[in-house]
Amino acid sequence: MNTVTNKCINVGVDTGKEQLDVYIRPLDIFFTVSNDDKGIKQAIKIIQKHTPLRVVIEATGRLEMPFIIACHNAKLPYVIANPVHVRRFAGAIGQRAKTDKLDAKLIAHYAEAIKPNLTTLKPDSMRLMADLVIRRNQLLSMQTMEKNRMKIMPSQLILTIKPILTAFKNQIEKIESKIIKLIESNPEYQAKNGILQSMPGIGKIAAASIISNLPELGLITNKQASSLVGVAPMNRESGRYKGLRKIQGGRAQVRTVLYMAMMSAIQCNPIFKSTYQRLLAEGKPKKVAIIACLRKMVTILNSMLRDGALWDAKII
Repeated sequence: MNTVTNKCINVGVDTGKEQLDVYIRPLDIFFTVSNDDKGIKQAIKIIQKHTPLRVVIEATGRLEMPFIIACHNAKLPYVIANPVHVRRFAGAIGQRAKTDKLDAKLIAHYAEAIKPNLTTLKPDSMRLMADLVIRRNQLLSMQTMEKNRMKIMPSQLILTIKPILTAFKNQIEKIESKIIKLIESNPEYQAKNGILQSMPGIGKIAAASIISNLPELGLITNKQASSLVGVAPMNRESGRYKGLRKIQGGRAQVRTVLYMAMMSAIQCNPIFKSTYQRLLAEGKPKKVAIIACLRKMVTILNSMLRDGALWDAKII
């Protein structure tokens, strides 16, 4: 007689760029599907047959989203797990070996033992947040262009620009209001937002930009975080030539928002203010000093989100 019920069935999903490895515990069912529409549809169909208590997948910030959206649409109970927590669990049970199947089994074991709370974050909310931040950045860019035109246009034409600037201002305010309401409507957004804004210098827009455009933050290493934002210095060396290290790549939208946040932080945050002044005293150019502070900000925020800790200048 089979005594296994959905009350004790947990599914672990290991995410890869090309495939998803799925383990159903305690039924000892393991299978692999391609990480595309066809493969995800197949996985959902198999998982639904067992009506699991929860389906747990590690957060990567990008690769797991199609599967999460499919789980949401299929009304499966899902959890987007912090990889750090899963790795700590692996250490606690002494698992050192690492294969795709073992990773999927580990995640399912983690789900059964820890019983993480189901994720309430809805995929459509995540997309809407990102779209709102992108649209705000577009409006700010157009607003700046119109302001620059005012400086070179003849006085007779300035009156044609002012109404446009007013319209931009109103639309930007409306979008910011929508962003705030979206954050307030979701417990997971609220939790992240509270941690992020506890750092002096990070305001509501910077927090929203991180939540929507940098969902990996808190789930990756500090070096990876710096690279994603585009504030990690890159070597420029070839043979005997050794050029200055420069930043490049990364997600320009969130970097721009955080750059502006740092301009505020070096005024109101004693940690970044002292770092900035020290770098200037060492002869660093202002922009180089600001980027160095920004890199420090990103790594601190990454650690805060990873540990679920509020800003504390005493332990920085």
